[in-house]
Amino acid sequence: MAIMEDLKQWKHFDKLHMAWCVVGIVGCLLMYGVLQERIMVEPFGDEGDRFKYSLFLVLCNRLTTMTVAILGCLIYGEGISPIAPIWNYAAVSVSNVVATFCQYEALKYVSFPVQTLAKCAKMIPVMIWGSIIMRKVYKAKDYLIALLVTIGCTIFILTGQVKSKASSHMDLGAASLWGCMLMLGYLGFDGFTSTFQDRMFKGYSMTIYNQILYVTMCSSFLSMFGLVSSGQLSLALEFVSKHPICLHYIMALSAAATTGQLFISYTIRCYGALIFATVMTTRQFLSILLSSILFLHPLSAGQWLGTFTVFGALYYKAATHKKEEKPSSSEKASDKIADLEKQPLKAVSPQGK
Repeated sequence: MAIMEDLKQWKHFDKLHMAWCVVGIVGCLLMYGVLQERIMVEPFGDEGDRFKYSLFLVLCNRLTTMTVAILGCLIYGEGISPIAPIWNYAAVSVSNVVATFCQYEALKYVSFPVQTLAKCAKMIPVMIWGSIIMRKVYKAKDYLIALLVTIGCTIFILTGQVKSKASSHMDLGAASLWGCMLMLGYLGFDGFTSTFQDRMFKGYSMTIYNQILYVTMCSSFLSMFGLVSSGQLSLALEFVSKHPICLHYIMALSAAATTGQLFISYTIRCYGALIFATVMTTRQFLSILLSSILFLHPLSAGQWLGTFTVFGALYYKAATHKKEEKPSSSEKASDKIADLEKQPLKAVSPQGK
């Protein structure tokens, strides 16, 4: 403890602490992206079998996160009784499960770079839902950035290969149509999730572990119901029994997603949403580069133009927003970190991965 107290007095502690948060988020979510593509796109075994059961991934992910949430409640001595009405958790859970399902399913039809870049357009449905549900009013600058992101995504889709390896049996038009529809579903439900949660959980003082526990509990139930009712649970279990390496990938995917969420929550509490948004933008760009190298997704000149248009707009948004905020000193940030470490994390809206 004395060593930690001395370390916090070091003038470079805040920079080191921020670097640790950034490396944690980027590392976990880069691994999440690579494993996601490996499971959903690449074949398994000599027969070239492909994993088709997206809801099984959702179930494993949510069960892992729920286990961590239970441990968090026990470690911090928190009650496990629901603080908000159960239907609030269930509403968030339904939209979150559908969004995650659409995200995984889209990889069957479009490439990972397309899926990742499309996620950057989530600010558009968030603005729409924010206007409808929260009655928010956005600046002209926000609409301009949203327009640039949309233009960049459109350029990317129209100027190069967008089809997934897993959809080799389909023609380009059908694969692109299904992939785009699924990503639109992801964007719509993911935007609704964060906006609805922002409104419904306002006024409830709960720790992040309590919130995660009940949202993931509802999500696990919904995923299990979907798997059993569709007959996919036995098929998924049969697949991972035949290809044990797939189960290892799924376990690693769930661990990366859960750990990444904890890093995200901690980073937002310590440094705010602006730093987090900048880190996530960088992570998405690195994910596209890593996927292009590992899974051979060469991008055309037009697709690089679309990519830089999207990320340029997002970095501009972060830079202009930063100027509007008052800078805080390193000492204040370090004091804030020290205070936060004395108490369990509070709930924040989940971020899309």
